[in-house]
Amino acid sequence: MRRGSFVGQDATGNRYYQEIKPTRPDGRGRRWVVYANRAREASLVPPEWHAWLHFTTDQPLPEQPRRPWQRPYVPNQTGSAGAYRPPGHDYEGGVRARASGDYEPWTPDA
Repeated sequence: MRRGSFVGQDATGNRYYQEIKPTRPDGRGRRWVVYANRAREASLVPPEWHAWLHFTTDQPLPEQPRRPWQRPYVPNQTGSAGAYRPPGHDYEGGVRARASGDYEPWTPDA
């Protein structure tokens, strides 16, 4: 287990830490996240903390109210019930309306 100083926590409960004594060759201390509920999925890190983890910013970005055109952060939903499934997907019934440019297969008898 790494030892470091607690830096902060995001809205989902992920906790962020930084080494006290830098051990990286470039002189920077390692940074890491301890995921809430032991869910090890990188998409659970919000953009504000992602920038800090990857040394894009020196300090975590302050949480600011979102502008009306900004959507709230949502982790990657692939493989879950919330994943996008287009019309015609097997889980959506497997049937979709025909489009004018649909593919017509070639048959040698035609």
